[in-house]
Amino acid sequence: MAEKKTTNTEEMCPACRIKERSEEEYKDLINRLNRVEGQIRGIKGMLEKDAYCIDILNQVSAANCALNSFTKVLLANHMRSCVADDIREGNDEKLDELVKTLQKLMK
Repeated sequence: MAEKKTTNTEEMCPACRIKERSEEEYKDLINRLNRVEGQIRGIKGMLEKDAYCIDILNQVSAANCALNSFTKVLLANHMRSCVADDIREGNDEKLDELVKTLQKLMK
């Protein structure tokens, strides 16, 4: 398992935004991305081995589904924490940011 890397982002870039994640959330997201990465490497290998087009397309579809699943989990976590916390504090900037992000995701 990959260990969670911690850096002092404030020192590197005072304007950078960070999100503290629980170890469980971090591991889940990393595992999902590792699966996607493995699928992409597999697709590349299939292409290099002249695999049949439909077989490659099926794997591309599976990789897209896995990446979409990652996106849904990350989005749900963001809404439950960052957006909800901001709304509770009477600040709706993150809500506006979320709307813009959802518009991009739905293109």
